[in-house]
Amino acid sequence: MIQIRNLRAGVGGQEILRGLDLDIGRGEVHAVMGPNGSGKSTLSYVLSGREGYEVTDGVVTFEGRDLLEMEPNERAVAGLFLAFQYPVEIPGVQMSNFLKTSLNAIRKARGESEMDALEFLKKMRAVARDLHISDEMLKRPLNVGFSGGEKKRNEALQMTLLEPKFAVLDETDSGLDIDALRVVADNVNRLRSPERSFLVITHYQRLLDYIVPDRVHVMAKGRIIRSGGPELAHELEEKGYGAYLQEVA
Repeated sequence: MIQIRNLRAGVGGQEILRGLDLDIGRGEVHAVMGPNGSGKSTLSYVLSGREGYEVTDGVVTFEGRDLLEMEPNERAVAGLFLAFQYPVEIPGVQMSNFLKTSLNAIRKARGESEMDALEFLKKMRAVARDLHISDEMLKRPLNVGFSGGEKKRNEALQMTLLEPKFAVLDETDSGLDIDALRVVADNVNRLRSPERSFLVITHYQRLLDYIVPDRVHVMAKGRIIRSGGPELAHELEEKGYGAYLQEVA
């Protein structure tokens, strides 16, 4: 589904990704783990097209298309979704209106009919119940005054409604207690399908106890330095990153 070759990128004149290679097949779930400053969030921002991040070399192909030549909105229409590590608060924008506008914008760009208010409300409430999101929360300004767990459940709600082909979860377990972690992980598992892929960025094994990946990658100094099966995450939990970092010292 997505192929990354020799990706080099940075921000503010500082190179962060230094020749990263990664392949994620259709229907696969891959996890990327690594210490702070290894470039994990930068990878997610580059894939989503965040402003300010400059790609200096490399190729990213998404379903046969040059992802780096696409605008952020075009990437969303093509089926890419990013769940933020730190979701932004947007005062004055009701959560339900934001979700309906986002969904219908993507449907319109794909040549599909837009959902009317009643149809959307029914769909949104059904998904929200699974994520333990109340009707009162759906009426509030987007993420304003939300707890960390509420913000992450809101990201999960967006992902479910937009039905992306490829979802990047940037440390979605950050700030979650064990109950919220299970809710978010269960939602990802419900969305797993032969037609949808995930890139899960995390520091900790605990998330991967619930979202079992097909492949685990260790990232350090801007590139993938080791890949393996789910057992690699357990090894990292036991031994830490020290032995791997020596390989790129």
